Order: sequence, then structure tokens, then C-alpha cells
Amino acid sequence: MIYAGILAGGKGTRMGNVPMPKQFLQLHDKPILIHTIEKFILHNRIDQIIIATPKEWINHTNDILNKYDLNLPKVWVTEGGTDRNGSIMNIISLIEGIFEIHDADIIITHDAVRPFLTHRIIEQNIEEGLVNDAVDTVIAAIDTIITSEDGDFVSSIPVRDFMYQGQTPQTFNIKKLKVLYNSLSDQEKNILTDACKIFVMKGQKVKLVRGETFNIKVTTPYDLNVSNAILTGSLVR
Repeated sequence: MIYAGILAGGKGTRMGNVPMPKQFLQLHDKPILIHTIEKFILHNRIDQIIIATPKEWINHTNDILNKYDLNLPKVWVTEGGTDRNGSIMNIISLIEGIFEIHDADIIITHDAVRPFLTHRIIEQNIEEGLVNDAVDTVIAAIDTIITSEDGDFVSSIPVRDFMYQGQTPQTFNIKKLKVLYNSLSDQEKNILTDACKIFVMKGQKVKLVRGETFNIKVTTPYDLNVSNAILTGSLVR
């Protein structure tokens, strides 16, 4: 089976003084989360969709699913973890509790606040995920990348031709992801920034899929303004 895991467990502290986590904020005519879920519902190869959300926002998540007629049999809500990988593991636990996981089953994990992913990105994640254990969606770096170990001085300037900016979706063979995650030490788990790094840390290959520059993550008020401009057509993609 092909599962979609929507990671909506964040609290959105960089959004400023807002009354709710950013995934529930209104983007044009509906919440950001709803825009994102709809992209997966419209893709007919997705068998089940599981949303990981903060415990105190589970009822609200179900309410907006009902409001926008997305309370479908294939859509589930579960409690998010303390970080994105914890949320993914909670989603996998729900899958194990309801469905039997087979060797070829994959999960497409996606940030709830990236509402502009395309059918093509999802399709390529599926195609590559069925033949690779891990897939990452990326775009080529446009700006020069600077690294600094102390935050004051430049440590290095990598060759830009080899640099990419990570997006989501990230797609994984479910059984392989769980085995590798459970093999991590607590120290290793603490330095993870995303799930693909689990595979990199363990010497496993991660296949790249081309993303899109407009597949932005809505993190700040500026991002929200840009996103509204994209949706209303006042910003050309």
C-alpha cells in the first residue's frame, strides 16, 4: 500500500503572535492544512492518509476535516510526536495498528505547511519510492552556501553545483525506515533534522526527486503573504 503521512505536529513559533499553529491558519479560502491534504486526496494512487497533529489540536483537526468534507474513510488523525521523526513513527504505529505492513509498503511524508506540491512531485516520489528505500525532494541551490562553525566567521564555501535545498515530500520503505530509526542511539536521534538523514547516517542511498521553487514552506508571516499572492494570482509562479 501507499500511505501519505502529513506532518502537522508543529506549533509554529516563528509565525509570531497567532492564535493557533500555522497549519491551521487561513490561506485564502481555507486552512493551510486543508490545501495540503487535498493534493493527496486528488492523487488516486494514495491508499491512506494519516495526519499527525498536536494532541490538543486533534479535535480541531477533525472539525475542519468535517467542515471541508474531507472526513473520508481513507483519512486518519493521530497524535504528533515531540519532533518530526517522532510524528512519523506515530503515524507508522497507527498503520501497524490498523493495517498489516508489507515489505513493499511505502510512506510519503510531507510538511502540512507546504501546500503547493504538485501531482508530478507526488507521482515521482511514488515511482522512486517503490524501487528505492528512501527518496528526498530537492531543488538546486541558487545562492552561494556559506558554512560557519561559530556563527561569526566563514568556515567554508562549498561548491554550489553540488548543493541542493531540501523540501518535502520524503518517501520511505516503511519497514526499512522503522528498522533504521530503531537502530539509532538517543544521541543520534537528537541531531536529526529530517528522516532522510537517518538513511545517510546509516550509509544508505537516498534518491533525489526534483522539487519546485514554489513548493514553499509557510513558516513566517512573509511566507503566508507570498502564499496568498500565489493563490490569488497576484504573484507569478
